[in-house]
Amino acid sequence: MIALFASLAVPYSKKTLKQNPLPHTHRFDVLIIGSGLAGQSAALCLADAGFAVGLVSKRRLVDSASGWAQGGIAAVLDSTDSVENHIADTLTAGAYLNDPAATRFAIEHAADAIQWLIDRGVPFTREAGRYHLTREGGHSHRRVIHVDDATGAAVQDTLTPQVRNHPNICVMEHHIVVDLITAGKTGRQLLGQKDRCLGAYVLDSQTGHVKTMASGQTLLATGGAGKVYLYTTNPDTSTGDGIAMAWRAGCRIANMEFIQFHPTCLYHPQEKSFLISEAVRGEGGLLKRPDGTRFMDDYDPRAELAPRDIVARAIDAEMKRHGLDCVYLDISHQSAEFIRTHFPTIYERCRQLGIDITKEPIPVVPAAHYTCGGVMVDQNGRTDLPGLYAAGEVTCSGLHGANRLASNSLLECLVYARAATDDMIKNPQETPESLPSWDESRVTDADEEIVISHNWDELRRFMWDYVGIVRTTKRLLRAQHRIRLLTREIDEFYANFRISHDLLELRNLVQTADLIVQSALRRKESRGLHYSRDYPDSLKRPRNTVLRRRAGLR
Repeated sequence: MIALFASLAVPYSKKTLKQNPLPHTHRFDVLIIGSGLAGQSAALCLADAGFAVGLVSKRRLVDSASGWAQGGIAAVLDSTDSVENHIADTLTAGAYLNDPAATRFAIEHAADAIQWLIDRGVPFTREAGRYHLTREGGHSHRRVIHVDDATGAAVQDTLTPQVRNHPNICVMEHHIVVDLITAGKTGRQLLGQKDRCLGAYVLDSQTGHVKTMASGQTLLATGGAGKVYLYTTNPDTSTGDGIAMAWRAGCRIANMEFIQFHPTCLYHPQEKSFLISEAVRGEGGLLKRPDGTRFMDDYDPRAELAPRDIVARAIDAEMKRHGLDCVYLDISHQSAEFIRTHFPTIYERCRQLGIDITKEPIPVVPAAHYTCGGVMVDQNGRTDLPGLYAAGEVTCSGLHGANRLASNSLLECLVYARAATDDMIKNPQETPESLPSWDESRVTDADEEIVISHNWDELRRFMWDYVGIVRTTKRLLRAQHRIRLLTREIDEFYANFRISHDLLELRNLVQTADLIVQSALRRKESRGLHYSRDYPDSLKRPRNTVLRRRAGLR
């Protein structure tokens, strides 16, 4: 069904692919890139259907943003709630930039997704014989099912052993994708046929060897790009890899200006990215200035239960107005038993840092948290490139609009991973027997790898300063100029030296930062997570920001 292809010269690089393909190309029915909830749930669904699955994880299987999720998963599970209510809350939070069909699709399939997790053994919290549902900012009803305050970790702990032990899943930890392999790049794309994804080149970070992985179908489940910012709640793996590689492969990218800053990241010198769950405010937590006075009522009638973009901007404004290092989240008016029962992880981590949240408030600041834009997909998770699917935070599915509603993220992972796998199962594709191998015979070892860490630090600092919660055109143009300088340096480094894990992540981060700034410059309004002092009002008709790669660009 798929033609086999020969040599490929990588643009702007001395790296080439050998003329004779390796006879031991790794072959899978489906290659999954990323091991969070989207990747693991897709792997299990496909493996149960008899597909041979390769699962690539940059670090360990459990090292993903999904595992860090505290709050839970939003779904209509109570008779007093309804799908229409959940849709309305999602559209309101998303500033009506959401795709209505995609939003309905995700929410209507939410209960089934939860049941799939229950059937897999996820121990959701019960109270009085029923599953406990909490409420978070932007929700009109209690509809967030959870496992105490460590839902993501509990889900990962349940699914990861099943993934490891499944005979149809080949787990490859400490592997990072260099780039996707496409028919067009090989120079053997059949006349009159569309380009197609054939697999990926994958670096084994422990050996330094680049492996050729052929697949009939490939799923991007690489998560977001929080590490493009200096302060983030994301793990170190969130470097925009899938977004960057899909862009290089010719896919459209949409709405990258909408970076969600979580309002409440713990502010402490010994903790760089510990999230204080939305559920703390949902269960009565109050935001206060250092003098103990509240301020959210000054910004929104929903106060602490306003959507994240409003709360984050309010905290940012208070900190700048009063010259504060942080504000405080106080739930000490609840009983100590209530706090320890509902927030055991947060209670224990704060206690270790000398903060007793049953008696004193928690110091918090906003931090980059979620990438609402990404690779454009349809309701089957298909991208613009045949053979390439995507699910989870790496995508722009249409569910989140200009601002993600709390706890809709894990929901999107589950629903779209399942939609993608259903489509793959219905439409299986032949895997190439072999592909050209990666060749580094004309490059050398890097002489000054310190350049990589310096560039990474520079990028994250100016993105925080110029492309943060509040933006101006002047700041964005400054960031764009710096990104172009970094891009030239990284391209030269990539072309002349052997690749490394850190270099690949930096390359992807800079590419993703460029897409964020391009998108932000195109939006001539303020909407949702994108607030511009130059364009403070919202346009009457919301429109997506869609980026298309010009022919000939890498």
